Amino acid sequence: MRTKIKMLSLGLLVMILLCIMVSCEKKIISSDIVILYTNDVHCKIDEEIGYAGLASYKNYVKTKTDYVTLVDCGDAIQGDAIGTISKGELIIDLMNEVGYDYAILGNHEFDYGIDQLSNLINKSKATYLGCNLEYSGTKTNKLSNVKRYEIKEYDDKKVAYIGISTPDTLVSSNPTNFKENNEFVYGFFGESNEKFYDRVQDTIDECKNKGADYVVILSHLGDEVGVSGITSMSLIENTKGIDVCLDAHSHHAFSTKLIENKDKKKVLLSQTGTQLDAIGQLVITHDGFLTTSLITDYTDKDTKVNNKIEEVRKTCNEILKEKIATSDISLFIADTEGVRMVRSRETTIGSFCADAYRLVTEADIACVNGGGIRASLPQGEITYEDIIAIHPFGNMICVVEATGQEILDMLEVASRNTELVYKKDGLAYGENGGFLQVSGIKYTIDTSIKSSVIFDEKGFFKEINGKRRVCDVYVLSGNDYTLIDVNKTYTLASNNYIIKNGGDGINMFMDNKLIQDETLIDNQVLITYIRDILGGKVGDKYSTTQNRIIIK
Repeated sequence: MRTKIKMLSLGLLVMILLCIMVSCEKKIISSDIVILYTNDVHCKIDEEIGYAGLASYKNYVKTKTDYVTLVDCGDAIQGDAIGTISKGELIIDLMNEVGYDYAILGNHEFDYGIDQLSNLINKSKATYLGCNLEYSGTKTNKLSNVKRYEIKEYDDKKVAYIGISTPDTLVSSNPTNFKENNEFVYGFFGESNEKFYDRVQDTIDECKNKGADYVVILSHLGDEVGVSGITSMSLIENTKGIDVCLDAHSHHAFSTKLIENKDKKKVLLSQTGTQLDAIGQLVITHDGFLTTSLITDYTDKDTKVNNKIEEVRKTCNEILKEKIATSDISLFIADTEGVRMVRSRETTIGSFCADAYRLVTEADIACVNGGGIRASLPQGEITYEDIIAIHPFGNMICVVEATGQEILDMLEVASRNTELVYKKDGLAYGENGGFLQVSGIKYTIDTSIKSSVIFDEKGFFKEINGKRRVCDVYVLSGNDYTLIDVNKTYTLASNNYIIKNGGDGINMFMDNKLIQDETLIDNQVLITYIRDILGGKVGDKYSTTQNRIIIK
């Protein structure tokens, strides 16, 4: 069986691509192995296809073949109020109802802390996989229930499922979650790319030696370069023995890409996008053909799962639907094509959030990481649900003393990926969750200058080794802006993710003097700002951007 996959001819490649366009009913037969996959659901339990649609489709496929497996590639339990309120537990309840077999750890599975993650894994009926999760502490490994891989038998075939989490998790989730006694004890073999690839290759080889006919990677790496430089494509290019990589993290939707591995063999790569806009479907036929496709137009719903969703909604709605304010305008995180401008440009909602941080805390300057702003603010009535959706992580607000030089370094790190054009053909350019929305400061990013930011092996800021792309930095003083003084001490408000824990690689404030230490939850700051400072209404002040960040 493996020989056929390893000797794909041009004709077979064409056949594979054609198979993708064939309806699932025609191509699924009783001897086929069907692996359904999701990724980056982010608590969207009943939008688009939703969990009830997924359950229904799974049941439909089971009428065609007995060999059906459902997997999730991470970032399922965070992203909406239901996740925040229950710390992921209500999402796990729903995933259990749907019947997931395997799941892996996306970076946001760690957002509620290691203790809660361990509880969620124990609560889950799915087996959690992660071959590159490591523990170096001296206490109890609270994630020892995560398996490196599992080999599942389907009649006469064996499929190895291997989980992989992005090493960027250390800076894209709260770094404190991975520490004991202020030392990192949980990691992802990301100290070097070579070490990471070797870890994965060793796991592949072990599965092959145990008789696996096929190796299916469940990865939360994405196809965009982050701090580590590791992507799903680079994983394939630097290993051998992978047949299919089911990917996540970058929120892209593509049914099939063919990537050459280390032995110049073609490997299937697929990703479903986000929020259950699509169900991924991998089919392994009896004679060894593999195809991946996306199901996007399925409308049937499973009644039992629908009832469970209603139960979950009822649990949350009483609090979430309470009106707390009104807004005369809508504040958006993305443009009309869905490109998340909040991660690459000054936005009205970014200025709103940063103003809330600065004015509620009375700091000189405030910043909010664009990746921490997860939803738009609607026009009309504003509820708790609306605010929690904007800031779903439950981060705490801190104020720290920072020199002008440290602030310049912060802006340089945050602006390292910024490009003059932020989209082309609906695709994002220069998107970075660590891009900062600001208040009390304005500056220019010169995109003609290549970033010279240097990070250490953990992905944290080390130094600037070259010309800076951030220039013309001015700090608000009264009603006017004055040139930043590198030697002056300013007060800076942000969340604990940035200030105390070095999130997104912005670690220059971790040892600085705290003026306010975790005084308010981030979404509560927004509520306080609207109610107490804006008088219960968001007005025309935020109808347009204010040239706080100029990109040239």
